[in-house]
Amino acid sequence: MNHLDYLLRPATLDDLDTIVEFSKAATFSIRTLKPDRARLEERLTRSLRAFEGSGPVSGDEIYHFVLEDLRVGRVVGTSGIVATAAANGPFYCYRNEFLVHGSEELGISNREHTLRLCEDLSGHTLLSSFYIEPAYEATLAPQLLSRGRLLFIRNYPHLFAERIGAENPGLCDDEGNSPVWDALGHRFFKMPFPEAEQRTGGRSKSFIAELMPRMPVYVSLLTKDAQWAMGQLHPDGELPFGILVAEGFDVDSYVDIFDGGPIAEARAAMLRTVVAAQDVGVRSLAVAAGDVFLVGNRASADFRATLAQGELLDDTLQLMPPALARLGLAEGAQACAVRID
Repeated sequence: MNHLDYLLRPATLDDLDTIVEFSKAATFSIRTLKPDRARLEERLTRSLRAFEGSGPVSGDEIYHFVLEDLRVGRVVGTSGIVATAAANGPFYCYRNEFLVHGSEELGISNREHTLRLCEDLSGHTLLSSFYIEPAYEATLAPQLLSRGRLLFIRNYPHLFAERIGAENPGLCDDEGNSPVWDALGHRFFKMPFPEAEQRTGGRSKSFIAELMPRMPVYVSLLTKDAQWAMGQLHPDGELPFGILVAEGFDVDSYVDIFDGGPIAEARAAMLRTVVAAQDVGVRSLAVAAGDVFLVGNRASADFRATLAQGELLDDTLQLMPPALARLGLAEGAQACAVRID
């Protein structure tokens, strides 16, 4: 599987069965891929409508992608973009803050880590739904699956916010029990973590604000297990998280209100892929040579991105004919490309 014959494209309803299976395999690591066939079908329908651009931009668009391994002829991964984190209401998370309490008389100064419920990310675009089959984790395919979305955002900046966020799963056991939830959220919701996740279906429900404390939460007053788990990453999230960190996302400012997982946040225009990508004309290359590039076409409904070996000469990228075919491009067409380091 260590090849470059992968294709990132918009998901269609023909991919529904595969995405349902991904949602079952993802367990607790992907909040936006719950194993609910009807909801996933509705999500794909919304995504197709968004890619087609058949209506006015409303901010509640979802763009869902799938990754194909063309050598075996099947879909092996999925990822998505949510145009606005809280198109239907505030997106709640905790902001990490630090307060200093001191007494000159006693000569004591304490720096306390606190969590403040906030709506800072409500207007952000969210990267979501990353899942790739375990057999492909050590290949270049995850780079295409994650970073290919950034090429699409670069192509259509008017569809997305200036800042981007990405939720990452916090620590929990195989039954879904979270030390952060048990020490904090459960006190106010009076229900187990998996049930709370299922009933909210996101971070924009009004009862979150109604039930969660608005005053700062002092982390030192939580259980030792919760203190240790705060801001920690579930092992299932390490691969996509590492790609986000390499892109330049800040991962220290916000945590999830339920499991304490780190929430990545960045200015879109400053991300590594967006900064390094350039518009190119494509030409055919007779013999495979040069560096490996992440390349995307400039379409929307027919968006395609792939990995390909090629030679970049000024603003012309020479690619082998099979790569041009994957992208649906003829010689002289425009594309955007970034070198894979």
